Amino acid sequence: MNDLYPALLLTLLAGLSTGIGSAMALVVKHTNTRFLTLALGFSAGVMLYVSFVELLPQSEETLLAGMPSQAAAWVATLAFFGGIFFIWAIDQLVPDVENPHEMSYIGRMEERVPDSMRLNRMGLFTAAAIAIHNFPEGMAVFFSALSNQNLGIVIATTIALHNIPEGMAIAVPIYFATKSRKKAFTYSFLSGLAEPLGAIVGFAILKPWLSPPVFGSVLAAVAGIMVYISLDELLPTAEEYGEHHLAISGLIAGMAVMALSLLLLA
Repeated sequence: MNDLYPALLLTLLAGLSTGIGSAMALVVKHTNTRFLTLALGFSAGVMLYVSFVELLPQSEETLLAGMPSQAAAWVATLAFFGGIFFIWAIDQLVPDVENPHEMSYIGRMEERVPDSMRLNRMGLFTAAAIAIHNFPEGMAVFFSALSNQNLGIVIATTIALHNIPEGMAIAVPIYFATKSRKKAFTYSFLSGLAEPLGAIVGFAILKPWLSPPVFGSVLAAVAGIMVYISLDELLPTAEEYGEHHLAISGLIAGMAVMALSLLLLA
């Protein structure tokens, strides 16, 4: 596959954006939460739109190469909900207290009385939790890029945007616990490597069976993963950081930009 290395590079860049979030958290004392709200809402809009308008139809089209139309529709639908179940099952592995979805206001961390042991534990658990979540996200970016490089660029960008506050969520408690910017940045940076690792493992497992039916099923599962991430992670976090209507404005803007880009690239 000629697109293998570009797809892997996109996945790597998306994952390493946790390092950008870490650097921002350590340099800037107070996070611009309105910007984060818009960015996360925007990412959710892009991912929801591309899942339903691009990935699912493309999945069915790919499946049609090896089966009748009704069977293709059933397989795409089952794979879509299979992707949702997969990421949901991973989500259940993460304890509620350390769940990266439950991020605090980063700019206010310094206003609290820090318990260094608790903060360090929270940061390390958050790093592990985010690494677990990044694993299927890496597969989503990688297989989307394999199917369509332009689509892969868009999805990698949206995943990168949503990885930035995750990098902050790792770096801030570790920094306040250890007073070490190096440790805070390193743990955040390393958690992002789970995305290319997820891409490599997923490809290694599926490569022997990567026929049109399997590839079509993977695309539908990727759509399910991205819908779950958008509804369970991006939108709730966007609303936690800022106003409801600001998050929805970002969501609609993301859909509009994705729709326009698909029309221009058609």
